[in-house]
Amino acid sequence: MQFQISEELIEKIKYLVEQRNDEELLLHLEEVHHADIAEILTELDLDDATYIVKLLNSQQTAEALMELEADRRERILENLSPKEIAEELNEMDTDDAADIISELSLELQQDVISEMTDEQHADDIVELLRYDENSAGGLMAKELVRVKENWSVTGCMTEMRKQAENVTRVHSIYVVDDKNKLKGRLSLKDLLTAPSHANISDIYIPSVDYVNVHTDGEEVARIMQKYDLEAIPVVDEMNRLVGRITIDDIVDFIKEEAEKDYQMAAGISEDVEADASIWKLTRARLPWLILGLFGGLGAVYVMKGFDEALSEYVELFFFTPLIAAMAGNVGVQSSAIIVQGLANDNLRGSLFNRLLKEIGLTLINGLALGALVVIFGLIVGMPQLVSFTIALSLMLVIIIAALIGTFVPIILDKQGIDPAIATGPFITTSNDICGIFIFFYLSKTILGF
Repeated sequence: MQFQISEELIEKIKYLVEQRNDEELLLHLEEVHHADIAEILTELDLDDATYIVKLLNSQQTAEALMELEADRRERILENLSPKEIAEELNEMDTDDAADIISELSLELQQDVISEMTDEQHADDIVELLRYDENSAGGLMAKELVRVKENWSVTGCMTEMRKQAENVTRVHSIYVVDDKNKLKGRLSLKDLLTAPSHANISDIYIPSVDYVNVHTDGEEVARIMQKYDLEAIPVVDEMNRLVGRITIDDIVDFIKEEAEKDYQMAAGISEDVEADASIWKLTRARLPWLILGLFGGLGAVYVMKGFDEALSEYVELFFFTPLIAAMAGNVGVQSSAIIVQGLANDNLRGSLFNRLLKEIGLTLINGLALGALVVIFGLIVGMPQLVSFTIALSLMLVIIIAALIGTFVPIILDKQGIDPAIATGPFITTSNDICGIFIFFYLSKTILGF
């Protein structure tokens, strides 16, 4: 039966913590999965959550800490001593431990590393901290199973048993030479069916996909997705095997990148959580709100330049929100598709062909929407010339908005800027101003005011 977290359970745990009834607390929590432990820690206040982390063994809480949101985890770690944090890190894979320790201050990092009992584990963590967190080096774990090409099958089995003790899941077996350079991979089936006197060099598969420590995380994700890999080895500049990236790590990376892009598209300038501080949330949202404010003031200034039109053709005033909304919507739709294509690396063909395709698409959409505006004008008895002007303006605005939404992300990507910023207030604001200007300028040309 699946473990259920209820209000009654949370209240029970709170009561047991308050009473310092460690024996019954352990009875309730010792066999609980680490993901459920993390959910319980989220529901408790900071002091109670810290008490639980200190009470349970590090093997159980280490994985639970990784399941917590970064801000929550950081606050719990602040309540632990360097020795207690080190005990948690000793139970983690090196990639997870490096992620945890990177969230600490430099001074606390040094204190924690000095408290770690496994020196090799500490050295591996320090090595991972050298790499950019979004690179293959920053995503990889040092735990893996490697065998040498000159080993016999019997000797290989003995060595693998020793190495596997420190590896949570053995996805792949990698073959290296005496200088630790990656040579290929070893099939477990081939290993088990090979004669005991055979050498690994006779049975390993020389073809193996791998990435460099400096390969961008998004490229790693693309390669693993394309070739359906559960794990991929990582090599350094000299082609020496230094780690591996597993599917769960890359899924976490993709999730974090998607959340960041979603927030950026919504006009949030930095990665924040729902329970972040008011100051951090304000700092993340305010810059784009200011941009929106200036965009709105710009639109007001544009309309002010056509005040004669608003007095002579009052209908134009009522259609202004429609023009602005359609410009923003079309721009966001176009940019969202392009950003998705850039992220998945499936944007193919020349810019000219994409230009023709986008113009063709927007012409069809613009004609359909313009026709609906003309029909609406006939129904409400609006002058036909005004209806035609609004419909034509809408078509032109849609075309311009689609082109801006298409090419701005491409240009940003070529400049090394995350194109996700193009799908939010940036596109909406620019298209609002541009759309309103086109609307009134075309109206002035046709209606002659």
